[in-house]
Amino acid sequence: MATFSPDALSAITPEFSYAGEKSLSRETACRLLRADDAMLPSLLAAAQLARDRFKPAIITYSRKVFIPLTNLCRDYCGYCTFRRDPGEPGAHTMSPDEVMEVVRAGEPMGCTEALFSLGDKPELLFPQMRDALRHLGFKSTLHYLEAMCEKVLRDSSLLPHPNPGLMSAEWLNRLSRVSPSMGLMLESTSTRLLARNAAHDNAPDKAPAKRLRVIEDAGRQKIPFTTGILIGIGETLEERVDTLIAIRDLHEQYGHIQEVIVQNFRAKPGTPMALAHEPDRADMLRTLAVARLLMPSMNIQAPPNLSDPHYADLLDGGINDWGGISPLTPDFINPEKPWPHLAQLEQRSNAKGFELRQRLPVYPEFADHAASHSGLLADRLGTASDVNGYARRAA
Repeated sequence: MATFSPDALSAITPEFSYAGEKSLSRETACRLLRADDAMLPSLLAAAQLARDRFKPAIITYSRKVFIPLTNLCRDYCGYCTFRRDPGEPGAHTMSPDEVMEVVRAGEPMGCTEALFSLGDKPELLFPQMRDALRHLGFKSTLHYLEAMCEKVLRDSSLLPHPNPGLMSAEWLNRLSRVSPSMGLMLESTSTRLLARNAAHDNAPDKAPAKRLRVIEDAGRQKIPFTTGILIGIGETLEERVDTLIAIRDLHEQYGHIQEVIVQNFRAKPGTPMALAHEPDRADMLRTLAVARLLMPSMNIQAPPNLSDPHYADLLDGGINDWGGISPLTPDFINPEKPWPHLAQLEQRSNAKGFELRQRLPVYPEFADHAASHSGLLADRLGTASDVNGYARRAA
């Protein structure tokens, strides 16, 4: 591991004396995000020491299948190529048979997670989606998602992890009985991004207050929850820190956030943000390091496919998880960025001094919370996990 020079960081921030002893203040975090490249090695070393106190020498991932239940969505984010309107090329809502075909194909590959991604309540905007749901026998997209999560849970060896967008407290409760964890990216607490021609223009479900409410409601119900930030979509560095602090504060209050994703924006042709500047390597590493120092005892993830071919460098920023990796399905949100092969991921992790370990969609330290929501979940988690709470099938 890298060496750490306390004096180097103390020159930037007198209050910060040693990595991981306390989390950073907003002022300090903002200052560190603006640190020059000469200070970057010391910042990364501090983040690595904080990570190594938390979970030394292990980097985890979840072997998954990616299930795009529907790509119809009522939001129009400036960076997204996943969403479709009805009638657009590629617009599709999966049938139950299609869902289970993917799940069945993932089982012999050792997958333990069925990641459900879908547009946010498309039936509220599109009558075609309402018709499709009626044909399937469901009142809403969330009713359909709930049924598919339960089917996966009962009829396969995989565990569902849904990312359905905004949910009421009632729906959080319902989904928590058929999925051990769920997620909603906060992305940013900046309301500026809702303005005309900004990243979340014409995306009403990206209002920060609405997303914070969902994350807090999940906390009240002790639901293991994944959230995170999306960097490079027009936020200031101060707003980036504010988003991380909002996540930290909710976790300190409720103790339910199982991981924080730091995801870097990648520009995509054909989107309003096609020509927007992408975060560079140093920006990503600084953000990861600051996230680690703000939350020393948090599982922090960065997607390797969005930093390929140099994704091993992300370990230098203090992450302890690679997120979901699929040997079967593409990243439907970023289809131009294929997942790394698992053998390569293991080799690069080992080269940095880490053992690669396969986890379930719910982290070991949150499995008891998940199991408390239903007997079915308790039984399935007991079958799927080893004595340490990791996936029974080794990476």
